[in-house]
Amino acid sequence: MSKMTMEQLAEIKLSNAQIAWRAAQDIEDGAYVNLGIGFPEMVAKFQPEGREAIFHTENGVLGFGEAPAAGEEDWDLINAGKKAITLKPGSAFFHHADSFAMVRGGHLDVAILGAYQVAENGDLANWSTGRGGVPAVGGAMDLVHGAKRVAVLTDHVTKKGDPKLVASCTMPLTGVGCVTRIYTSLAVVDVEAGRFVLREKLPVITMENLQALTGAELTTNGPVGDLIAPDL
Repeated sequence: MSKMTMEQLAEIKLSNAQIAWRAAQDIEDGAYVNLGIGFPEMVAKFQPEGREAIFHTENGVLGFGEAPAAGEEDWDLINAGKKAITLKPGSAFFHHADSFAMVRGGHLDVAILGAYQVAENGDLANWSTGRGGVPAVGGAMDLVHGAKRVAVLTDHVTKKGDPKLVASCTMPLTGVGCVTRIYTSLAVVDVEAGRFVLREKLPVITMENLQALTGAELTTNGPVGDLIAPDL
């Protein structure tokens, strides 16, 4: 079967907001969660009813809330991505060094990050010194080895159509064997025993087409669910 075109993918794939929504459904009530800068920050908007995560940011805030309304920002209150935040009852401030002590001490339940590449053994590449890239790994290297679980949000392929789920990363590594689950625009994939295990996929894409868009073998060890997200 021929590989899907970028135009065909654009018509069926989930939006960033829908990917963030799907990832939010797996966060346990009361979990301590760090959201990576950019796209992963959207996860905070989609907490399921009856559940509340406690969000942590490397610059020293625990328990912050939603973004304020436009014009109501207090720019002394920001997250690590320099986005304005609000505070919830019980929020705490602390030194940058204490924030990283929390990360390195294993006190975070989940870290949710973006990615350039994820390898089938769980290696993660999510930083670059290339043109337009942030010239440092930042806190991600600590997060991926300090959090109990590491999830990745990403488009399934690059803008050029190259796979982002690969047999081996070719870009600088953020962490080795650290990723546990990947939420993409086409599928939900776990990393288990050095292989990609498909859990959910969009109903409109065939296994053959999904495999053609993935740079390593997709395996299954049970029923593959339908990846369905609300219109957002």
